[in-house]
Amino acid sequence: MSKLPKENQFLDLSDYGRGVARWIANSLKYTTVTPIQVTIAFIISGLLAIFAMLNHYFWLAAFFLIFKSILDAADGELARIKNTPSYTGRYFDSVADIILNLLFILTIRYLTDASYYFALLAFIGIQLQGTLYNYYYVILRNKHDGDTTSRVFEDTTPTALSGEKQSHVNILFAMYNFCYRFFDKIIYHLDKTAIQAQIFPKWFMTIVSTFGLGFQLLLMSIFLVLGWVNYIIPFFMLYSVFIVVFIGVRKFINQVALRKSL
Repeated sequence: MSKLPKENQFLDLSDYGRGVARWIANSLKYTTVTPIQVTIAFIISGLLAIFAMLNHYFWLAAFFLIFKSILDAADGELARIKNTPSYTGRYFDSVADIILNLLFILTIRYLTDASYYFALLAFIGIQLQGTLYNYYYVILRNKHDGDTTSRVFEDTTPTALSGEKQSHVNILFAMYNFCYRFFDKIIYHLDKTAIQAQIFPKWFMTIVSTFGLGFQLLLMSIFLVLGWVNYIIPFFMLYSVFIVVFIGVRKFINQVALRKSL
């Protein structure tokens, strides 16, 4: 099941593992395995990737990074297939992602003896990239009756859905807010008018999807197997420049659309 109606779907370059994720979810449909257990599995895969990196098994590390990305899609697929959406799963997934991202960057910093300052900039860059992509994607989903467990503005604790405890939602939302609020606020202030945007062309969303976590992990994997470990941190620092570029393109597209409608 897609997060968007068919007519609004675009080529999501960060979602390359969706087919395998869907197969995994369908295989688990009639089992007792829950989406949260799949999320735990992707956490384990991420930790195995770190172990492989530390031991210079870069092909193995790449495998576990990509497998982590696939499982990251499979937990949501399983929730949709079993019709068990939850804020608990949504926030647990996001908190796990940001912690693993930090550990990935710290591991690469350790391997390359890079500056902690540059590592911090790379981590912030990765998070801002992902936040911009998610910001646009959630707006698009809300406009076109897509998946609604993610909200454009995560300012208040949501009411627990059927099958989950409000106390769990409260705790995980507080953790999510602590981890992501800084990045959400920056992206919102950089592009406040996105919420009123008339269009998000499919080609534009495809380009922005290179900021998605799945594509980021794919790039890390490619750099690892090519022996370019030293370039991972500088790359993500520099690639963050495109945040401003994509926001500028988004605004230009909608200005043109607005003029045509007058």
